[in-house]
Amino acid sequence: MLDYDYPLYRPPSEAKSLIFQVTLGCSFNKCSYCNMYRSKEYSERPWEEIKMEIDLASKHMPNSTRIFLADGDALNLSTERMIQVLDYLREKFPNFERISCYAMPQNIMKKSPEDLKKLYAAGLTMFYIGIESGSDTILKKVTKGATGQTIIRSCQKAKDAGFTISCMVILGLGGKTYSKDHIEETAKVLSASAPHYVGALTLHLEDGIRDEFLTKFKEPFLPIDDSEALGELELLISRMEPGTEVVFRANHGSNAYPIGGTFPQDKQSMLQKISYLRDHPELCRPVGLRGF
Repeated sequence: MLDYDYPLYRPPSEAKSLIFQVTLGCSFNKCSYCNMYRSKEYSERPWEEIKMEIDLASKHMPNSTRIFLADGDALNLSTERMIQVLDYLREKFPNFERISCYAMPQNIMKKSPEDLKKLYAAGLTMFYIGIESGSDTILKKVTKGATGQTIIRSCQKAKDAGFTISCMVILGLGGKTYSKDHIEETAKVLSASAPHYVGALTLHLEDGIRDEFLTKFKEPFLPIDDSEALGELELLISRMEPGTEVVFRANHGSNAYPIGGTFPQDKQSMLQKISYLRDHPELCRPVGLRGF
């Protein structure tokens, strides 16, 4: 129905959401582990095109309740343009329950607290934030464009404005060399920022990005194996002390072992499951059945 500019990405939890591309690509587009928008040049779509697609979708799916604003950089729009989009979405989809988008830490930091509150009041209520790692060493090596403290401040700033926060981290991002630093610092960032949701996936370097990743890493990168990924997961869960309820999921298709629970009540049961999985490697998801 809608004429999407592919490739098109959205978080797994937005599988049933109506998607509108208000921007194309990513304005940063330098993260060495991410190949999502390398085929696109970043641009902000004209209001007339966005309005036309909202009108079209509202005629065919007027009862849509969840809306996701793509591509990877919707929050880079000016607050005024974003509110224009949100106001029109609320008008055309009166039954909406949630409007969400990806949000880079630097884009959250660019918005004033007042702007974030205006966006929330206009109907944008959830951000998906890629943390990837809490280690400044690794964040620099993968050209994330953020530090651990920037990530903490951006998450807290968004939460203070009322937003629900869902964050992603990547197991194996530091390889064998930086595995402990990666996980311990990531646990510190997650504990300090206490997102509402945390998703852990496992690093997979696509062919189109592998050489850039290895070059920017500036030293030999030694990938972790499935057993070491399970060890990283165990250390992450054991070190996390968010202080508030956090839904944790490591059931992404890239992971060798699915783990899930809610902090703090399920922390010990998740660790017990990891111990069980370590003793039963036959339960490992075959590589051919993993989704990257």
